[in-house]
Amino acid sequence: MSSVGASRALPPPSVAGGWVDVDLAALASNYRTLARLAAPAQCAATVKADAYGLGLASVVNRLWAEGCRCFFVANAHEALALRELQPTAQVYVFNGVGVADAPVLAQAGLRPVLNSAEQVTLWRDQAQKGGAPLPCAVHVDTGMNRLGLGAEDWRALSADAGWRDGLDVQLLMTHLASAHRGDEDALTARQVSAFAALREALPEVPTSIGNSAGTLLGPATRGDLVRPGIALYGANPFDTRDHPMREVARVYGRVLQVRTVGAQGSVGYGGAFTAAPGTRLATVGVGYADGYRRELGNRAHASVAGVRVPVVGRVSMDLLTLDVSAVPLADIRAGTAATLIGGEVPLEEVAAAAQTIPYELLTGLGPRLPRRYLSDGSSEKKS
Repeated sequence: MSSVGASRALPPPSVAGGWVDVDLAALASNYRTLARLAAPAQCAATVKADAYGLGLASVVNRLWAEGCRCFFVANAHEALALRELQPTAQVYVFNGVGVADAPVLAQAGLRPVLNSAEQVTLWRDQAQKGGAPLPCAVHVDTGMNRLGLGAEDWRALSADAGWRDGLDVQLLMTHLASAHRGDEDALTARQVSAFAALREALPEVPTSIGNSAGTLLGPATRGDLVRPGIALYGANPFDTRDHPMREVARVYGRVLQVRTVGAQGSVGYGGAFTAAPGTRLATVGVGYADGYRRELGNRAHASVAGVRVPVVGRVSMDLLTLDVSAVPLADIRAGTAATLIGGEVPLEEVAAAAQTIPYELLTGLGPRLPRRYLSDGSSEKKS
């Protein structure tokens, strides 16, 4: 992550206890890798939840510069924010359309993913009010049992010769439930087979299947348009296999105080860790209010001056404590940066220590951690 390394010469945000470096060059590289692997399928980008916590504006604008023209978000609020950034982008809304947002989506040229017969009717009625067909995608469920038209509902809908009146169906899509398990997953195979059968009712419409894992698995799990998310942001979408993505996000905390324990004593709330005499402790200005999970106390590691060090005691709202006894005295003082996620402590490792997944860690990074956007050695700070 060379551009992040270059950023260490820059002063850290002076008014925060920590910050997040977002390597836009790595993001762009990941998009190019995914687009190359997916070809001849088109490569879109999933940028919901503020681009997985890394900042919608900077992420979308950089992906646009790389040639990405199609984006997926969760809801109308996110779609409208993206429309302001890129007025001509194709923007799909996973959660579909409701009564309140139908006219808003139509006016902004946004594309709901229609997940039920009720949403199909609602969007068709909206098109009739405007007097012109409205673009959309249709989602058929093949085994997730979350959103999407079930098989029977889809067959009933597609048997109606007029169901598409007023609809410009751009995509027929499904969502893979367990592609993260790799090539041998039986549910993925069943979903691909079920989707092939269901799409016979709409064979001329392009398809979209591949999330991050589906994109990397191969042609059968891609469709005509892939929509990777977590892989764009540098995390491994698989449980057990390698991936070609570059790290995008790295989280730092600023050391506030270093102390050497005199007599044996407990550390933090509840005395959950006992420090031996002579232990050197560093208190860092990041806590669970910043998205550094409480579960990481006594379980995770950080890195200071290239040395892996344990997180000791409980993580509190604004602070965490590191045992920095192994770090040379000359390399740590108030103001020193500790790497909390990324680099020597990979995102996947930290997520496992927190008993969660990389998605939740990234999207949970708090707003009081400034994002620094790095590209070719330069940075742009977002407060």
